[in-house]
Amino acid sequence: MKRFLPIYFVLLFFCMSGTPDPNKPASFIVVRGNQFFKNNQPYTFLGTNFWYGMNLGSKGVGGNRQRLIRELDRLSSLGVKNLRVVAGSEGPDTEPYRMLPSLQTAPGKYNQDVLEGLDFLLSEMAKRDMVAVMCMNDFWNWSGGMGQYLVWAGAAQHIPYPPPNPGGDWWTYQTFAAQFYSNEKAVALFNDHLRFIINRKNSISGKLYKEDPTIFSWELGNEPRGVNNQKDFLNWVDQTAGLIKSLDQNHLVTTGSEGNTSSASSGTDIVKDHLSKYIDYATIHIWVQNWGFYDPAKPTTTYQPALDYALNYLNSHLKLAAQLNKPVVLEEFGISRDGNNHAAETPVTVRDKYYAALFAAVAETSHQPNSALAGVNFWAWAGEGRPRVPEGIWKLGDNFIGDPPHETQGWYSVYDTDNSTKEVIKKYASIINK
Repeated sequence: MKRFLPIYFVLLFFCMSGTPDPNKPASFIVVRGNQFFKNNQPYTFLGTNFWYGMNLGSKGVGGNRQRLIRELDRLSSLGVKNLRVVAGSEGPDTEPYRMLPSLQTAPGKYNQDVLEGLDFLLSEMAKRDMVAVMCMNDFWNWSGGMGQYLVWAGAAQHIPYPPPNPGGDWWTYQTFAAQFYSNEKAVALFNDHLRFIINRKNSISGKLYKEDPTIFSWELGNEPRGVNNQKDFLNWVDQTAGLIKSLDQNHLVTTGSEGNTSSASSGTDIVKDHLSKYIDYATIHIWVQNWGFYDPAKPTTTYQPALDYALNYLNSHLKLAAQLNKPVVLEEFGISRDGNNHAAETPVTVRDKYYAALFAAVAETSHQPNSALAGVNFWAWAGEGRPRVPEGIWKLGDNFIGDPPHETQGWYSVYDTDNSTKEVIKKYASIINK
């Protein structure tokens, strides 16, 4: 049911929301208070993670433009218009556990096919009124990321890869990757990448990236963590976001942070990580299975406590984020197929319940007056892609699906044949997008 407000409340709302920048076209998504606006209308969304989009758009190895077009059409038909994509992957392509071919094969050297694949992705998204969250770096190793920048900077000869690498250790990798924020050369190499992409002219549309409203925001990285280097981490957030704003006044900037994860050692804080005046909105991720709250082998005893944890995580972060007066996006969440079976034909009854519960919470909360919750991206869309071997590790030549190369293939992927999940997505997209 539509609600009509007395005119003085409407006027008060717009006074409190700030005045739109007269020099910025209305088609760019902006922040006023703790809400997004597009074309001067409040903007909330149900989107997805589509990290491999630029590789699929390539004319070279691993590319499949016709499949990309089909995937975008499928997502658009579901009402999914906000895609979180990788816009920075690092080589060399001889390294394991990462998306290949890489965009940046060596410092300042780019694979033109992949680069033009990113152009193609954005140009096709524009035709469907879609927008892209451009993830520019990665705390984890599956796109090269901070670990690779450190190697390029001479901080180490090799990345100490975490599992599934034999003998790999998560803590060893995290403390290594967190050195990135303190390494001036590594940061400078990444800043060069930011300048290159932000100032790029799309070879298909002819638009400068920094002038293209198809881009929703620039994201500093995927799940950046302070770990044992929080002071330099927070300085890096502020300085990097400030650099982006100096290059591009049209687009939003965010962190890609998980929020206050289940482990204090992660060095993340929903408030501190988003305090910078150059950060426009906050992000959170929820992983009940990865963090040990849900056991797919024991769904009857662990599902409800895991769901309770997820909803509490969301609500507690919204309360903390109220100090920021910025929008909040739940940009990652997912759960496995029944019994953690990775085969595409396995039922998804638990996933459907979980998706519906999280989407319903987002729909209810985001439509409350003055709510900061403005969007959600599920993890992740696989579409027609299928793993070479369910539960195997990705290698060059395999289909790109929703699971990144360092994770077992088929774990969190949503396929084009998952009709019941698609119905859940479509139902709540129609609600949340309004």
